[in-house]
Formats: sequence, C-alpha cells, structure tokens
Amino acid sequence: MKTRAMLIAVMVSLSVACAFAADWPWYLGPRRDGTSLEKGLLRTWPKDGPKVLWTAPVGPGYGGPAVADGKVYLLDRDDAVGDTLRCLDLATGKELWNFAYPAPGRFDHPGSRTSPAVDGDKVYTFGPLGDLYAIGTATHKPVWQKNVWKDFGGGQLPRWALTQNPLIYRNLVIVASQAPQATVVAYDKATGELKWQSPVLAGLAGYVSPSLVKVGGEDHLVMIMAARGFGRNASGGSVNGLDPLTGKVLWTYGNFNCGIPVPHAVDAGEGRVLMTGGYSAGAAMIKIQKKADGTYDVAELFKNPDFGSHTQPPILYKDHFYVPFTVNERSDGLVCMTMDGTVKWKTGDEPSFNKGGAVLADGLLLSVDGNTTLYLIEPDPAGFKPLASAQLLAPGENWAPIALVDGKLLIRDQKQMKCLQVAPQVK
Repeated sequence: MKTRAMLIAVMVSLSVACAFAADWPWYLGPRRDGTSLEKGLLRTWPKDGPKVLWTAPVGPGYGGPAVADGKVYLLDRDDAVGDTLRCLDLATGKELWNFAYPAPGRFDHPGSRTSPAVDGDKVYTFGPLGDLYAIGTATHKPVWQKNVWKDFGGGQLPRWALTQNPLIYRNLVIVASQAPQATVVAYDKATGELKWQSPVLAGLAGYVSPSLVKVGGEDHLVMIMAARGFGRNASGGSVNGLDPLTGKVLWTYGNFNCGIPVPHAVDAGEGRVLMTGGYSAGAAMIKIQKKADGTYDVAELFKNPDFGSHTQPPILYKDHFYVPFTVNERSDGLVCMTMDGTVKWKTGDEPSFNKGGAVLADGLLLSVDGNTTLYLIEPDPAGFKPLASAQLLAPGENWAPIALVDGKLLIRDQKQMKCLQVAPQVK
C-alpha cells in the first residue's frame, strides 16, 4: 500500500510539474500566439484580485517580459540614456543582473517597445533605435551586436521608433529592419553572421514583427508592410510569405492596406492567415496553397472592417478569434469573430478593452483592459462572460504583452511590473 501511495504521489507531482513546466521564452509565449498549455488556473478571485507575489519598478514603455529557467527578462529603457536588459528572479522579483548600453533618443510614446527572446544560453533584445544584441545569460555580456537600421541604410527613424520582437527559427534570429536596403534580415544566432536579407518588399515600413505560419507542412515567414494613406484611401501595402531559411519571397497578397500596421499575421490553420489592423484597415483572411509547379496560390477568404486590432494580434480559441478592437476611430472593446469572418459580439465601452495584453490558458482568457484592470474571462462565442476582475495597475497606456509561467502572471504599467498568483500554489 505504501508503495502504491508513493507511486500515486509521484504521479501527482509529475502531473503538477507538467502543468507548470513551460517557460514563456519570448514575445507571446512558446508558440508566439498568446496561448499557454498550463492547467489548473483559478476560476474565482478574491475581491482584490489574485495574490500579488511581488512588485518591481520599471521604466516607462510597452515592452513585455520573457521568462526562462525561473528568470524574468525585460528590456527597460530611459530615453535620455539608453536600453537596459534586466534579469529578475521569478520567485521574488529581485534583480539578479542587468546589461545596459547607450542609445539615447526620444520619440512619440516614450520608453521600451519589445520583448526579449531567450534561447539556450543567450537572450536576444531589440531596442527602438535598431540595436540587436545577443547577451550571454551566464556572462551577462554581449556575445554579438548589430544595428539593423543603420546597417541597411536607415535614416530618420519611424515616428514610433523600431518595434521588433526577435524571432528564433532553428539556427537563426530574424527581425525586420524595414530599412531601405532590406526589409527582413536573419542572423546566425550563435555568431551574428548575416545569413540572408530579403528583397525590399512592397509598401512602407510599419511596426510589425515577422511571424511563422504553416502552409501544407512548410514554415512560411509572414511580413506585413504598411500602406500609404488610411481607410478607403489606403493603397500600396502588402503581405508577404518568405522562406525562413533563405528570405526568398514565396507569395504576396496586396489587398490588406493598413496605414500603420502593428499586429503580426496570425496562423489560422489549414494554410489560412489572418491580418488585423487599426486605422480603418479591419481584418482580412487569406488561404495559401502550393501548386503543382511549386508556386503558391493566394485566395482571399474575406475582409471585415468590423474586426481589427491596434497593437495586439488576435488569440485563436476553438475556431474563434478574440482581440481588443478599440482604436483611434472606434471603441468596440473586446470582440469575438468566427473563422469565416462573422462578428459574434463586442463589449464596446462596457467594459472597455483598449490595446491591453492577453493570455489564453486552461480554457480561460486573462486580459488587461489596456488601463487599470485585469479580467478573467471564459471565451465563448455566445457572449462576453467575465468571471472576475480587479484593478491592479496604475492608470495609463498599459498595452504591454503579458506572460504566464508556473501559475504566475506578469503584468505591467508605466512604473511597475507585478507578479500575480493565478493558480493554486504548489507546496
């Protein structure tokens, strides 16, 4: 009996470990889609919200955390001085080390922009002036460094600076320089050697990071380029599928025209790709299929002006997309849309959701409203179903991506980052 009891205890321990084992190593989590495999999240909260395990000061900005091996990485910023990679203890919030480099510069909406990417013994960061660093997690020193804006002929920075979240693909780290001489570039993640640069893609520089989608079992790198103008007057934008190993352009779609694109393209499965934007761009879904001659067919499945996004890509759950669609020209709040482009519901201003980050885990949506409040939501196409909410952040533009690791949720405002216990603590 004792042996059986011990075996059961070990199995329970292993199941708990599996439920809370995955890191959040880069922007939007392990699969770069805002979803987590964690189970056992709390479905009710105390009146004041989940327990706050720790609070750490941060500089202003919109950069989100990455988490690996019990450590939190955040690219912080002081516009007058430069960027600082900070490494904190996930358990306590104590700063373990930092690495700073000079990069003074001021731009509209000050502060940080991007999330680090942790891979093996290196963490990769991208600053708003184009500085791409590979920093040793053990040495706390740079292994290599590039400036992808200056290296490819960049002049005056875009209005809101550069906003690349490094993408790790096999032996590569990929970012979009969007400079005059190359749109997307890939470096050897170990050495910093330039492995490829894409042609200059049609359209203007936006604020989109490349994303990966599956097309018939192949990986395609999708890059959205900005249009000239806004709404019905916008034209000249493009969505491009690239070979992630060579940078070769495989296909192009020219009917999504967003003047200031920010969210990356979303893999909707079965070769389908969803693009969303603000500034009256709405949403468009396409389907990519490989033809017998090796080229690709691009078919537009739908366009919908009543579903879009300003900063966050939609989260896909059971063939429905969820995203905040409060943008400059409309206040739709949190919106749910079907796979065929039908909007099922929107919260509008009651409650308002404005650009905040979100994570899907255990059949639940944890979402910051873009200001003060964190919501616990049951995603359901039948209607908006909030289970709990709590005001946990200081008022402001709290638009950063959030992260979930080991039952701990990391959220931030313009002055602090908080670690919340959103699952029962394992003793």
